[in-house]
Amino acid sequence: MTDTPNFVLIPDDQPPLAPARRAAPKASQVPVRAGGVLARLRSLAITAVQSMAPVLRTALIHAEPPAETAEPRRPRLVFAVDATASREPAWAAARQVTDALVQALPGELDVALAVHGGSRVHTFTGFTNNAATLRDRAAGVTCQAGTTRLLPILAASLKQPGVRVVVYIGDVFEESVAQGRRLADAMGVAGTRLIVLHDTADPSARRDVELFWDLAKRTGGCVLAFDANAPGRLRDLLAAVAVYAVGGEKLLRQRRHELPGAVALLDHLSPRG
Repeated sequence: MTDTPNFVLIPDDQPPLAPARRAAPKASQVPVRAGGVLARLRSLAITAVQSMAPVLRTALIHAEPPAETAEPRRPRLVFAVDATASREPAWAAARQVTDALVQALPGELDVALAVHGGSRVHTFTGFTNNAATLRDRAAGVTCQAGTTRLLPILAASLKQPGVRVVVYIGDVFEESVAQGRRLADAMGVAGTRLIVLHDTADPSARRDVELFWDLAKRTGGCVLAFDANAPGRLRDLLAAVAVYAVGGEKLLRQRRHELPGAVALLDHLSPRG
């Protein structure tokens, strides 16, 4: 919604002179008639819509991390989550293990939390390497009904220096495929990988498996299975992704014996990365 009217009144070059009129009575002084009541209701409705316009515009604005000018000191990862209404079990599982991202390599990776719900990206934190900060921010996020908004998260991540990986937990894709491919190609050029943890608990999500694979492959990333009933496995996967964000496949291979999720990540990256 915008404040621009859909019509413009253009006055005549020489408007006729009108006889002087008495000032119109205030609305409170006009006798209440059927027409007057309808007019007042219409006026109240217009006023309400106009007063809500700034709120509605704000509600549609996608959150982005704070703007920065300095180069980051550490590699960065964006942890993105679909927290629409149907995703409550998945988000509850993810919320428990967010700290795995920064605990895998303490002090070597900065993580931002990005969450969409209510048809917009309502949360996009600054980057932190503090596990408690990340966990607290995740605990304050609730699910909201709406359509997916992965693409604004990818676009915002591209604008941030030093982002090596965007890891996304989601089930369906409800946005422009063409725009998604353009963003994925740009991520591939920038060296930012997309790793999707795909939740197919709902059978309708399986239709988007190939689409997520297409986007991830364009970046050099991959798609892994997500299971909300296995938070331990999710923790292992996130720890492996964090190591990959810091040191790529080389570091991930070096640490594969101590990282249970490393083998699964390497198996999916190598054939298609």
